[in-house]
Amino acid sequence: MLDQETITAIADELAAAEKARETVPLLTARYPDMTVEDSYAVQNEWRRRGIAAGRRPVGRKIGLTSKVMQAATGITEPDYGAIFADMVFENGSVIEHSRFSNVRIEVELAFVLRESLTGPDATVFDVLRATEYVVPALEILSSRIEMAGRTIVDTISDNAAMGGMVYGGNPVAVDAVDLRWVSALLYRNETIEESGVAAAVLNHPANGVAWLANKLAQHGDKLDPGDIVLAGSFTRPMWVHPGDTVTADYRDLGAITCRFV
Repeated sequence: MLDQETITAIADELAAAEKARETVPLLTARYPDMTVEDSYAVQNEWRRRGIAAGRRPVGRKIGLTSKVMQAATGITEPDYGAIFADMVFENGSVIEHSRFSNVRIEVELAFVLRESLTGPDATVFDVLRATEYVVPALEILSSRIEMAGRTIVDTISDNAAMGGMVYGGNPVAVDAVDLRWVSALLYRNETIEESGVAAAVLNHPANGVAWLANKLAQHGDKLDPGDIVLAGSFTRPMWVHPGDTVTADYRDLGAITCRFV
């Protein structure tokens, strides 16, 4: 376990990297005894500083919930990160690519909560009861820690690589569609690069939200009414570059698009 001074120093380093839009060397190479709980402590310190600086928390993201994402990263357990209001973009946004590092896109569903959700025994049915609506969303991944050789400890410390999100399309009640069978086609510049079905997220995307509520309970936290929860990607991450237009077509749930400049 790392001491508080080291945790604070790492949080400082990552905050500076985010501001400078740079990457830092692997934490696990420099702190080989660093644990998953250490990495969540770093993330929590980074989040606390953001709130103190006036950033408004609006929810959480869940990562690494599907086999395809675990295979793409070499990491075999889920993680979570924080979402601030300044990370959320409207459908059709023009987004500055240089705001992020190692920029990739994932296809997800966002759950917007009507009620609080508290672990440690939350189930998929608790999630469905607590959800006001579900809406298509794209996650923008941004890695402030170098990519090669990362472990889950590096990723969690880096706010689970959360950079931003775009959401839109058609919001739906949880009983209006079979959420397992929500599918999407992901385009880059009018070419389909990825496709997937939401059941790839732990067999049902609401299972990801239940996992999050239970994991947060271990850290003395919970999900609040109004929170946005990105439930996890059901496609591999797609790299994007300045000039790229990204579109995700969710069929009956509509489409999301954004352009990077």
